[in-house]
Amino acid sequence: MVASLSHWQRLNSWLLAAFAALLVVVSLGYALVPLTVAVLAVVGVVLSPGVFKRFGVVDREDGLWCLALLAFAGLWLWDVWRTGTWPVGEGNQGILLPLWPVLAAALLIWLRGHRPLPWHWWIGVCLGAWTVGGIALYERLALDVSRADNGMNAIPFGNLSLLLGGLSLLAALWWARASGLSARWRRFGVALAVGAAMSGILASLLSGTRGGWLSAPLLLWLCYRTGREVLGAALQRWWQGGMLAVSLLLASVVVLPQSGVIDRVTLAVDNVQQYWQQDQRGSSVGLRLEMWRSGWALFQERPVTGWGEGQLEAARDAMVAAGELHPGVSAYDQLHSDIIDTTARRGLLGLASLLLLYGVPIFLFSRRLAHGNAGIQILAAAGLMVSLAFIDFGLTQSMLRDVRGLSGFLGLSLACWVLLRGEEARCGAISQPVNR
Repeated sequence: MVASLSHWQRLNSWLLAAFAALLVVVSLGYALVPLTVAVLAVVGVVLSPGVFKRFGVVDREDGLWCLALLAFAGLWLWDVWRTGTWPVGEGNQGILLPLWPVLAAALLIWLRGHRPLPWHWWIGVCLGAWTVGGIALYERLALDVSRADNGMNAIPFGNLSLLLGGLSLLAALWWARASGLSARWRRFGVALAVGAAMSGILASLLSGTRGGWLSAPLLLWLCYRTGREVLGAALQRWWQGGMLAVSLLLASVVVLPQSGVIDRVTLAVDNVQQYWQQDQRGSSVGLRLEMWRSGWALFQERPVTGWGEGQLEAARDAMVAAGELHPGVSAYDQLHSDIIDTTARRGLLGLASLLLLYGVPIFLFSRRLAHGNAGIQILAAAGLMVSLAFIDFGLTQSMLRDVRGLSGFLGLSLACWVLLRGEEARCGAISQPVNR
């Protein structure tokens, strides 16, 4: 028997929860869940009578988001066409990376037509954050590894863990304002979410991922601001105290020698000093600075369309052969910065598509931060948090060329959007924010 529309809605709800829970935990979680949703969408379109009527809810804002996704994908595919080279990602897992934004646009339309429910999503976020914290503690304490990574690159592991932690703090706000639950269950949900937040943030610290830590104050401020907006006076005092406790606990973890955070920060400072004062370019930070320098130089040579997939690496290696760069940069397939890598690879056209990919979600979510409905405000803050976090992550790492990074950005931001629009429909809200 063909599943009814309500069944599609429940399936979508649990699949979004599974995406958040498995993204960093399971090796293929970044791909299995989106592909499962895609298969179900195809089945739904083929077998469900009247399914196309559900897509009538798609509006101009959804179209704007799809336009940003397709523009980014289209320019990337054009780049592949002109050079004949596909990006492969770390471990050759991402050969179809340029097509992922196209899949995201299709899934946006499907999920908007069969809108999922938010409480599944928040459960998935918290489960993901709790799990990555447990993995990081096990690897550091039991396996005695220097940087927790769950068998992947430690940078995306740490960055995504931090983001799951920040989203879990917003989950605490959602549980605090959840209707239809007793006070006891709301308190339990808040405690579970706050614990998940600490677990995710701890995983990021134990991963030694320095670039992502710069976004931690911004994420905490966004959580604090959202709580101030959606909570009553009595709960606001609890929220302020909780945020202070989280900040103090984080500070205490940072200063512990066992965490390795101070050592990683000190090493970064030393690397910068050695690069500028002693011309020692082979350190971790030194190689990043070399890659950024090469990206800027290559962009100046081809500012409009850039060098292209594969050709960027060849041009960079030519600079190495000429003695202009440290040989260590040739070991990487990207320039450790989404902005620099995209601009050098696809020029100003690529930069424009990247800014559109970042800017459209920021614009759409920001419009709803002052909405009169608390659930919508919290989801808007969550979507804004995803975009701002990835901008920060992308300053020192090419997250959008990493399989989990690109999947995480597309999946997490898209989930926040379709959930938000579903809440607007359920509460009868209009698209325009309500001014306070």
